[in-house]
Amino acid sequence: MTTTGRRVISGRSLAADSGLPAHEADRLLEAATGRDRTSLYRDDTLDNAGAARFGELADRRRSGEPLQYIEGTSQFGSIEVAVDPRVLIPRPETEQLWELVTQLLADRPPRIVVDLGTGSGNLAIALKQSFPDAKVHAVDVSAASLEVARDNVATVGAHVALYHGDLFAPLPSDIRGRVDLVISNPPYIATGEHSALPPEVRDHEPAVALFAGPDGLSVLRRIVARAPDWLAAGGLLACEIGEGQRAALLDMAADLKPEIIKDLAGSDRFLIAQKGMA
Repeated sequence: MTTTGRRVISGRSLAADSGLPAHEADRLLEAATGRDRTSLYRDDTLDNAGAARFGELADRRRSGEPLQYIEGTSQFGSIEVAVDPRVLIPRPETEQLWELVTQLLADRPPRIVVDLGTGSGNLAIALKQSFPDAKVHAVDVSAASLEVARDNVATVGAHVALYHGDLFAPLPSDIRGRVDLVISNPPYIATGEHSALPPEVRDHEPAVALFAGPDGLSVLRRIVARAPDWLAAGGLLACEIGEGQRAALLDMAADLKPEIIKDLAGSDRFLIAQKGMA
């Protein structure tokens, strides 16, 4: 049908014919039109430009591009962060790590927090919101990732200091031995597992944020080795880890009272370790 010379197309029909799962097609309709689900429910008509935009987005999704990259955002706890192929898409497991740490430190809020491999800045921003009085320092080896983190920090209005470099190296020396929380979602996938990953992860997300040497432990090994020098007495180290790494990490972190905690799926997923009191 036409209205004032413009063709009007049913969004529901486009979604149904897209070949995508209904919830994904609905999200792409929102992205294509800039309208929320309630608005589209009331009136799902699109003009030619909107229909063409939806078609472009649906093509990208069918090709395997992650939905969050197409939308340009990802939800993490109570915040929404911008994401694109420069950064890893925040996972539910990382959100669980944030929740776990906020519970563990609820009675002793950290004064200094370090987030290693910050990516989009999701953990650093969420921790700053959880502990507003903390000084949060976030590091990433990827300058491109830091551009995304910098935009997210500015958008949310969080006071997070960002540093470009390898793990602890770019941090200010005056916080050495004074950090209450070192947290990280580092790369922990073995390089040999590349072909076993889902294509949308393997072909689209940044390899530097995924792979960590032949055993997947090359980054975690360095974090665990160096963390005691930066942690204050009683300071906490919290890292996301991969399946099959439990024994190796318990051995590496033996001097830090380590514990491995499972994720909601029952897999070993988090290393929690604490530096002894002086």
